Amino acid sequence: MNVPNILTLFRLFLIPVFVLVFFSSIQNNLVIAVSIFLLAGATDVLDGYIARKHSLVTKWGMVTDPLADKLMLLTVLICLAIKGYIPLLVVILIAAKDSLMIISGLFLYKKNTVIPANIFGKASTFLFYLAIFILPINKYTANIMLKIAVVSAFVALINYTIIYFKNRKLENTPSQ
Repeated sequence: MNVPNILTLFRLFLIPVFVLVFFSSIQNNLVIAVSIFLLAGATDVLDGYIARKHSLVTKWGMVTDPLADKLMLLTVLICLAIKGYIPLLVVILIAAKDSLMIISGLFLYKKNTVIPANIFGKASTFLFYLAIFILPINKYTANIMLKIAVVSAFVALINYTIIYFKNRKLENTPSQ
């Protein structure tokens, strides 16, 4: 267990904390819940930076880090849809995409293959965080940003699929 992996576990711990705060009756619960979500995002950036800088990248971390991100994002989106802040269709689309990615990730993990995050996935994640950050300030703008984030998430999925098939083709090409 290393610092980046501990930060990933902390991010997983923040999921139920977000839910409890979001559905609580405390004043400014939406702002506080969004702050918890942003804290989770900061730990995501920090754990990736530490892992790369100090050569602490592990196979476990390459799998659990994006899993923690997906579980946090899905939890937030579900909560926002339940309260009527965002359309349910956003949750359905992202849940379908993330479920496919989680199942694919587990399948690839068993085959000792991991496709690391790339710029498309990171951009998609950033757009979701930006949309959710804006939500307490301007619901209309946040929903436009959320739609852009959904499109970018599917662009990322297509990109990961292309990478997988390119890698698979290279593995199956006989060396000369």
